[in-house]
Amino acid sequence: MPATKSAPRQVERVQTGVRLEKRLLKVLKGLAESLDLTLGDLLEGIALHALENKPPFSAATLRKIADLKRIYGLDLGAADGHRLRE
Repeated sequence: MPATKSAPRQVERVQTGVRLEKRLLKVLKGLAESLDLTLGDLLEGIALHALENKPPFSAATLRKIADLKRIYGLDLGAADGHRLRE
């Protein structure tokens, strides 16, 4: 069943200073570029999906992510999320 497009929603965006692990940021930037999105749009989409406990990525996008993780040497996973230290 094809997805239906709804009318754009008006939102107010704010600038934020978010710190991220360097390799993770490279993967996210690469993914955003490959999807023709801004980094902010990608992060919004990921967060909105996560807040509804819905997977944000298709199988094809997951394959692209795996490639980007390999390219940028990102060996972190979800289990590492609460164990990162500088």
